[in-house]
Amino acid sequence: MRLQCHVVFLLLALTAAAGEDSRKEASGSKGGWTPIKDLSDPEVERIGEFAITEHNSRLPVILLKLQRILKGETQVVAGPSCRNYRLLLSASSSSHTGIYEAIVSRNPEMLKSLTLTSFKLIHQS
Repeated sequence: MRLQCHVVFLLLALTAAAGEDSRKEASGSKGGWTPIKDLSDPEVERIGEFAITEHNSRLPVILLKLQRILKGETQVVAGPSCRNYRLLLSASSSSHTGIYEAIVSRNPEMLKSLTLTSFKLIHQS
């Protein structure tokens, strides 16, 4: 129950921040984040799995498994095909469950089109 309260609070805080970013984008500011409406889109799921797999490849022991994508946003960075994805992920290992924020850059023109630029623990239970 306590974890659910923390998750709800965290989602409300991130939603408020996303609303601020959307207002900036609507006013013409560059680099604004836009909410992803369909978190079950196969491309979004692929990017979430990539974030977990890439993070796991950097760890000596503890491996995370994606449970679900809780929230997502995109940001156009250089033309419509180059984007950043900011995902809030629920993931677990053998010892804990946590909520993580992952930022993945996608540039289809590069040989390795996806790059994990940030991965951080937001809440652990």
